[in-house]
Amino acid sequence: MPLTYSVIVCAYNEEAYLGGCLHSLRAQTRQPDEILVINNASSDATRAVAAGIPGVRVVDEPIRGLVVARERGHRESTGDVLVYLDADCRAPLEWLARLSAAFDRGHTVAVSGCYRFYDWDRVGRMLIRLYDYTLAPATHLLVQELLGIGAVLYGGNFAVRRDALERIGGFDTSIEFHGEDTNLGRRLSAVGRVRLSRSCWVHTSARRYKVMGRGAVFGLYVRNFWSELLRHRPSDTSHEDVRDVVAAAATSGAEARGPRGSGAPHHLSEEQAGAGMRPRDG
Repeated sequence: MPLTYSVIVCAYNEEAYLGGCLHSLRAQTRQPDEILVINNASSDATRAVAAGIPGVRVVDEPIRGLVVARERGHRESTGDVLVYLDADCRAPLEWLARLSAAFDRGHTVAVSGCYRFYDWDRVGRMLIRLYDYTLAPATHLLVQELLGIGAVLYGGNFAVRRDALERIGGFDTSIEFHGEDTNLGRRLSAVGRVRLSRSCWVHTSARRYKVMGRGAVFGLYVRNFWSELLRHRPSDTSHEDVRDVVAAAATSGAEARGPRGSGAPHHLSEEQAGAGMRPRDG
């Protein structure tokens, strides 16, 4: 029988991005067998946005945390393959069809694709594309095929067989944020092949890079990747959520401007918030 696919979107305060993500899933040439949104303790209209789109099931997870939300999606979903997509991503029309085709190859337990940024400058996009075509595949070859210690996995765009995920005990909810994708790739590579597929790319936001800075984000990823592979635990045990940073900047800006006319709240765009916080990383 053909495999069934559950697409799971974990969302904390993603009202601004979630609708576009879900509509891109509804437009797939190979329709998901199930679309779940894990509303992860959101305080904005995330739940309402998800509930307003036909074919989407919303699950409320009151304990905040990405890995907690991922594991809740694992438990609530029904598909043979669990596909995780970040809420700020937009999937091309044939994305799920390409992911499903990648599972036709033997012993594949997970497939991950790269990103193309829809809101970043040319230099940032060029650097990431260079990484996707050189360093990422070379590192994946080194750690999976030569050293046998793990795999490269893009945390915002991956699919995993349910039976493989259950063989490794599900997601490690002791991890707060950083290194969770590497942890999953490391443990999955012990039970089968994790594949990188450039054809399974998605559009996504560069908000983390813009708010925190390229250097800091690259540094976070590199040190937590190698720490998780070599020490089996991430280097950074806490993180600053970019959504909270942007929200705080918006609130501060509104207070500085003072009340206007109707008294309605005024929100900074992420570009405006990021411009004022360039020295910080995330």
